[in-house]
This record gives sequence, C-alpha cells and structure tokens, in this order.
Amino acid sequence: FLSYLGAHQQTRPCNESLMLEKLPACGKFFEEMMKKVDSKKWCNLTEFIKYYDIFTQCTEHEAFYASCFWPNPLVEGFITRIHKQFFSNCTSEDVLWEDPPDEILITLILIPVMLTCAMITLVVWCSKRSDILA
Repeated sequence: FLSYLGAHQQTRPCNESLMLEKLPACGKFFEEMMKKVDSKKWCNLTEFIKYYDIFTQCTEHEAFYASCFWPNPLVEGFITRIHKQFFSNCTSEDVLWEDPPDEILITLILIPVMLTCAMITLVVWCSKRSDILA
C-alpha cells in the first residue's frame, strides 16, 4: 500500500492549490473539536490529543490526495498557524536553574579531576618504564 502511494506521488505533480483549498477543512474540524475543550486546558495535550491526531491525519490525507508529500512547507505553515491560534499561550515559564546539593557537586567535580590525575600518572609512569615494557 505504501509503495503504491509513493509511486502515485511520483507520477503526478503536487497540486499545491488543491491542497491549500482542502486544508482549511482540517483546521475547521480541529477548531470545532477544540471548542469542546475548556480553553484553560488547551495546554494539556491529554485533553485534546485525539482531536490533534485526527487533525494531523487529515492534513496528511489532503496532502496525499493532492499528490504532495507530507509534511511539506505549505502544510507546516498551515499547522504552525493552527498552533499559534490555539497554543500561543502555552509557553513554559522561565526555568529556574539551581545548583545541585554540595555533596553531588563535589562528586561531579572530583571524579573527572581524579581520573585526569590518574591518567597523567599512568602516562608518565609508562613513559619512564618504556625500556622494560618494550
């Protein structure tokens, strides 16, 4: 089946105007489904994942129907507009970085320092003992 789609896409050129004509129906469906979800929950993917999956499948279907690859720049632009419409307020707040506890920080610093010292010692010892090791 997939090889048929691949062969089908290669024989007909991408009809971008047809695809752009059909994509708004996908967006309209998604918009109608998102009306069922409380707008305060729009940032919680589990609340609307089923609708989003149908939306992406719809855009994929319309792209293939127009003999276009999916994703493509036009579909990506359409999806981006939908994201801006529904998810523009979902950016996470600034992450507050803080140092790990002192015990962990000291361990994370000392392990590489000790390994470096051990490797230097090993290299120096081997270079002095090259006459015996050769």
